[in-house]
Amino acid sequence: MILASSMKFCLGRLIITPAALEAIPSDEICAAIDRHICGQWGDLSAADLAANELALKNSQPLHSVYRTQDTRVEFVVLTAADRTTTTIMLMAED
Repeated sequence: MILASSMKFCLGRLIITPAALEAIPSDEICAAIDRHICGQWGDLSAADLAANELALKNSQPLHSVYRTQDTRVEFVVLTAADRTTTTIMLMAED
């Protein structure tokens, strides 16, 4: 459960591509959303981590990269600069 005080931004409308919905277990989608909204950006380089922290302050797009536990499918969570939408998609769809 996420506490409102832990949330760094609003997700907006959540969009999940059909391929991501098929390949990623629902509990892992929920966990990724929780991590993303709290600023736990996943498997990013140091430069991308810093860019996300700056993006929080400057209303720029935010992105996280995660992998499923069992199959190691890589997927992305992207939040638009205006925070109106967050999209979950497979890395291969990017």
